[in-house]
Amino acid sequence: MRLGVGEILTVLALALLFFGPSKLPALGASLGQAIRGFKRGLTSADPEPERPALEAPDRQ
Repeated sequence: MRLGVGEILTVLALALLFFGPSKLPALGASLGQAIRGFKRGLTSADPEPERPALEAPDRQ
């Protein structure tokens, strides 16, 4: 699904109405940080954390 110019302008206008012009820069910055953190998590060097080995119960 692709967004056209009209849809993008509508979303921006609604965001301006809901949050106001003073809150939009902070909202955009926090959204950008969240997206960067999500992408960083997807491309991390360790794809799956290691699980500790199950220890055998002591038998006496």
